[in-house]
Formats: sequence, C-alpha cells, structure tokens
Amino acid sequence: MRVRPFVVIKETVEWAHHRLTQRQFLLLASVLVGVSVGFAAIVLKLFVHLIFYIATYDKWGDFKYLYLVLPVIGIFLTVLINQKLLNGQLVKGLGHLHTVIASRLSFVPRREMYDQIVTSSVTVGFGGSTGLEAPIVITGAAFGSNFAKAHRLNYNERTLLLACGIAAGIAAAFNAPIAGVLFAVEVFMIDITISAFIPLILAAATGALISKVVLGGHILLSFTLKEHFQYMNVPFYILLGILAGFVAVYHSRVFSKAEGWFAHKKANVYVKVLWGGIGLAALIFIFPTLFGEGYQSIMDLAEKRPQNILDQSVLHSYQSNEYILLMCIGLLIFVKPIATALTIGSGGNGGNVAPSLFIGAYLGYLFSRTVNLTQLAHIPTNNFTIVGMAGVLAGIYHAPLTAIFLIAEITGGYSLMIPLMIVASISYAISRYYEPYSMDTKKMATSGKIFTENKDSNVLVTIKTQQLIETDVVSLEAENNLDSLVQAISQSKRSIFPVLETDGTFLGVILLDDVREIMFKPELYQQILVRELMTPAPAILSSDDTMLNVMKRFDETNAWALPVVDNGKFVGLITKTGVFNSYREKLRDSSF
Repeated sequence: MRVRPFVVIKETVEWAHHRLTQRQFLLLASVLVGVSVGFAAIVLKLFVHLIFYIATYDKWGDFKYLYLVLPVIGIFLTVLINQKLLNGQLVKGLGHLHTVIASRLSFVPRREMYDQIVTSSVTVGFGGSTGLEAPIVITGAAFGSNFAKAHRLNYNERTLLLACGIAAGIAAAFNAPIAGVLFAVEVFMIDITISAFIPLILAAATGALISKVVLGGHILLSFTLKEHFQYMNVPFYILLGILAGFVAVYHSRVFSKAEGWFAHKKANVYVKVLWGGIGLAALIFIFPTLFGEGYQSIMDLAEKRPQNILDQSVLHSYQSNEYILLMCIGLLIFVKPIATALTIGSGGNGGNVAPSLFIGAYLGYLFSRTVNLTQLAHIPTNNFTIVGMAGVLAGIYHAPLTAIFLIAEITGGYSLMIPLMIVASISYAISRYYEPYSMDTKKMATSGKIFTENKDSNVLVTIKTQQLIETDVVSLEAENNLDSLVQAISQSKRSIFPVLETDGTFLGVILLDDVREIMFKPELYQQILVRELMTPAPAILSSDDTMLNVMKRFDETNAWALPVVDNGKFVGLITKTGVFNSYREKLRDSSF
C-alpha cells in the first residue's frame, strides 16, 4: 500500500489536536506554520533566482540591451497569469491583510498560498523594480489562516496563526526572527497579550531557521559592520533621521500617486503593461541598478564599491568621477519610487520593503559621503548606509521597532542600536506628522475599513452598522393627530418617534421632551397634527455608514438615538445603548 505523506501529516496533526490542550495545540500549530512559510520563502527566493539566471543567461545575447526587455516580459507574464489562471483576483500590497483582520474574519483565500509566489517571482525574476517581502508576508498569512480554518479554530486563534505566518515570512526572508515578530504586531497592530508572543516567537524562529539552513547567506541580505558607533557622530545621525523622514514621505506620496494613476486609467490591462514597461525600461537604461530587488547594489554601497551601480549603464564612463557618481545616487533616491510604482501599477506584483531599504541605503551613503567630501567631519559610510535603511523603512511603514531590529539582525550585531533608534524614531515622527497613516493603510484607513492605532477605533471598525439597526420602532404618519402620538408614547419605551409618509418616506422625528407639556392636555388631542410637532432629525444615518462615522454623529448631536434612512425610506433606529453593548461584546472577544 502506497503511503501518502501529506495525508499522514494531516492525520497526525488532527490526532494531536484531539489529545493536546488548545494552548499546546496552538504552540504546535505555530511551529508547523513557521515550517511551511519557511519553505515557501525558500521556494520563492530560489524560483526568483532561477528565473533571473535563465533570463539573463549570457548565451542569449548582450545583457546590456536584454535587461530593457525582460521587465516588460515579467510584468506581461504576471498579468497573463492573473487574468487567465487567477481570474483577475490577485491582490497586491499589505492593505488587503489589514482589511482581512479588521473584518473580524481573518480568512485569507487559499489561492494566496501560491499565487503570490508565482506572480511575484515572475515579476522580480525578470527584473521588476520591486521586492518580494510583501508577497512572502501575504503567503505566510494565507498559510496561517488556512491552517486555522482546516482545524476549525476560532477568530482569535485564526488571527494569531495568521500573525504567526506574517512573522515567519519576514523572519525567513531576512533571517531576522525578532523583526518578524515585531512586524506582525507593529505593522498590523494586532493587540495581543504577553502569552500570545510565544507562538509568534516559535513561528518566526522556525521560519528563520529553515531559511538559514537551506539558503545560508548566499541570497539573503546581510552585512558585516566595519566600524563601531562613536558618540560624536550623533548630530549627523539626527540629520540623517530628519532626511529619512522627508524621503519616506516623498516615497509614499509619489508611489501612491503613480500607482493610483494606473488604477484610475481606463485602458486595457495589456496596454497598461506596455506603458509601465516602456517607462521602466527607460529608467533601467539610465540606471541599471533599478533592475530587480536591488539588494546587490545596497551591498555594493555598504562595502564601499559605489562605482558598481553604473555597470552596464550609459553613464558607465563616469564611474571614476565621484561627483557624478554621487549625483546619480541622489537621483536614484527620487527615481526608485517611480520605478516601483511603474512595476506594480502596470500589473507586476511585489512590495515596498526592498525599495525602502534600497532608498535608505542610497540616502545614508549619499549623506555620509557628502559630509566627508565637504570635510565637515569623517563619518563611516558603511554605518550610515546601513542605518539609513532603518530610517526610510520606519518612515514608510510607520514601524520604527521593526526597522531597528531588522537592520540590527541583518548586520549580525547590535553595536549600532543607538544610531538605529535615533534615526528610526526621528524618521517615524516626521513621516507620521505629514502622513498620519502608513503607505499600505492610508487608502483604507481614511475610509474607516481598517485598524488604526486608536484601540477604540480598532474595536468600532469591527462592528457592522446593519447589525445595530433596531426595527421594532413605533412610527407615526404626518397626518396623525396628538391623540395618536400619546397612544404611541404609552406603547413605547423610546423617547424618539419617526414621522413618515404613508409610503414610508422619512419626514422627521418627534422628541418626547418637545411634547411633554402638551401631551397631558386632552382638549388638544384632535386639534394638533403630528406634522405640526415634528422636527428635523438631529442627524440621519445610512446603513452603509461605518461605525466610526456613526459615533462621530452621536458625539456631534449629543443624541441618544438616530434614524437610519436609505434612499429616503426609514429603515430603523440606532441607539447608543446598542452600540455600547456591541462594543463591550467585541472588546471581550478580541482579547487573546
């Protein structure tokens, strides 16, 4: 009889689920998710490098010209896969995961366990100017979510395993388990207890271990520090932090506008590929370092080989001219967001972690080398190149802790912890001031669809307005008299009564406080009509309103109940009591 390994594994896990406590099973699940995501990251990295090796094989011809066509091919193949195999359902960016968590479901479609790997590897393998980290994170979240779904775990447990997948993805991508844990908590604002950190740590450590054992350091980003931190350089680190903050704001805004232009442009998807591909090819023609993730050029700067960034470039003859070289490095800081937006906006798949590290490294090198050339001081370009990455990453993702520990881990030591903290925190503060939301969450946060850093809002966005509408309401028609109103008051415990036309069209409300004086005067019962007593509602809600907007209306009007009206027709009432009860329920259920 043939043994099927996957069936055996599944049955073994199910057997363990029935014999372990729920806490013990979650620990086992976190390790299994870490293993799965670790191997997924390995497959993605190897797939990218295999495609890159085949596509740039020197027997095909002169790479100098071939690399102008390859990114277009990669984006085209990504769109083709999305349209023909994925039915156009490919999601890009981390905002999707924020929505998944905020929706109180934490269900990530099963297809995202593989579609991110396939599409991003084609995009980046053929030279798309983006990164693999966001696809790895989404893939990890899909593994965690679907594992929880397969074993019938509840929302809190499902969200925790989803976070374990995210942590394992970052840990495997950079061999940085601490940064993986912090990324899951800090970027996705998952409010968990101390005990819930153990599964996250196990998942991240497992993912990093698997990646380290299989890949080693050959195709991972890693550095060796050349000089230790010197306190007299603190003023220059402060200046670098300020610059990194403004560069992060620039990147966020330029990328969002360029990507948004593609999204709103009414054109065939393949026409967009052509536009984006031609634009990207033109940029790569001038700056070949924009080809692919760009990690090699980061290492060239950190290892003091800046001339390598002009290899294969039309500016190749200026490699020995340091001033022109620095000018090119400065231009690349501003061009990289455009190249990334062209790649993703025109149909490619990828993320902004690698571009943020790219820009940060270039900024740190440019700043330090400029200071040294002006002889203001002699500061280590290696250290500033490395620390600059943390600054821009912290500013773009609003994740200073992740940035600090990610760079500390990939440099193999913590001797730069103080400058990392200085640069990351200053950059974050400046970026946060000008851009209240991170780049991946801005669009959805402003629409009230995802978590924010306000914990009350975190809970409110999980409450659906439709679920709070109370329909057992005593209403009145405009032509009813005071006698009908008094009878309605005697039959209801409410202090607000909607007034409607016979067809249900909403006209206004009658508030109990407004009629208290005349309701005990029987002689007026037949003389006064409801139409004469009604007033406009303090505010009118829609069943499509978010709970953040509902609470804002309650605060503005100081009302205790507000009518819900859709297309002019009365639907029901929403009361503060109903909102508060639902809020307490969600708050109780959301603790891990």
